[in-house]
Amino acid sequence: MKFKISKLKLFKSLSHLHGIVDKKNTLPILSNILIEAENNNLKLSSTDMDISIIEKIDCNILENGSTTINSQIFYDVVRKLDDSCEVEVISNNGKILTLRANDSRFSLACLPKEDFPIINYQNDGIKIKINSSILFKLIDKTRFAISNEETRYFLNGLYFNIFEENNKTSLTLVGTDGHRLAKFSHHLEQKIDQTMGVIIPKKTINELSKLLPDLDVDIEIIISSSKIIFFINDLVFISKLIDGTFPDYKRVIPSDNINTLEVNRNNLLSAVDRVSTIANDKSPVIKFKLLKGIINLNTINNDNSTATEDLNLNYDGDELEIGFNSKYIMDIVNNLEDELVTLSLKDGSSPITAQEKSNPNLIYVLMPMRV
Repeated sequence: MKFKISKLKLFKSLSHLHGIVDKKNTLPILSNILIEAENNNLKLSSTDMDISIIEKIDCNILENGSTTINSQIFYDVVRKLDDSCEVEVISNNGKILTLRANDSRFSLACLPKEDFPIINYQNDGIKIKINSSILFKLIDKTRFAISNEETRYFLNGLYFNIFEENNKTSLTLVGTDGHRLAKFSHHLEQKIDQTMGVIIPKKTINELSKLLPDLDVDIEIIISSSKIIFFINDLVFISKLIDGTFPDYKRVIPSDNINTLEVNRNNLLSAVDRVSTIANDKSPVIKFKLLKGIINLNTINNDNSTATEDLNLNYDGDELEIGFNSKYIMDIVNNLEDELVTLSLKDGSSPITAQEKSNPNLIYVLMPMRV
């Protein structure tokens, strides 16, 4: 095997593949990237047996061949090369890979291609197309609510729900940890008769979040009961799904929150941030006291230190007091973008909703804490 490629092109691809490799894997081959050179196409593959990435790159193939190389070492070597250089890679027997760039030369130990797992991405299932920037926004606005509790494994990912709604196909992503819920929907242009709901693991979501931000292309997604496949330009991203039942998120979203207020997002965020300086892990609650034309934020910690702040706003609903985890309320407000955000409440013990006018299909739900 022998090929030449620019450092930047090679490093960009390695950056895509490097993140999913399990550095602590007991099987050495799973710490490696598979390199296959054939007919002016370089194909790089990596897998941790749950997530796999295959990417093709155009480059100058001088001699066909294949081998596998340790992902971390290969990534670090290429990363430290000069951005403007061309990289020459040679492997004569599949046991040693030689890399040359400018005056640098590396000889790196390899493992044979035959040891690398076969990655199968031929799959039947529901096929949808969506713009990469739209998918990224759906993910970006919901993933913060994913649970980290391993005991509730079915919440350790985003729910990917496709269904018919008002003669339109809706794609809805939902994240929840039991205390807060984030739901964002988008109407697809294509019509799909079948309903599908799957849970995409958190690691998959995090890796997709690295791949999608700089793109503005249509991508194809194939969803089955056990895996999901993303075709992104010359990259194929395959992931297993979480085998579990996601809770009925529609029942969690309140429909009878009659007390509504509009508040300046930045003012609310700053006030919560200031008051939460007193809060801590043992007493993270901030009390919101809603009065006519005003909202008072206050907290007291275990050392009896206190903080309070008033925000003037147009509010003519019921007077009530409700408490929230300060971090959770800031996460939600941070993920909204409009100058004005809408909070809707029922009483002091029921969940509230937070929304913005520019994204009517985005809704956040937050459970209160005892005050």
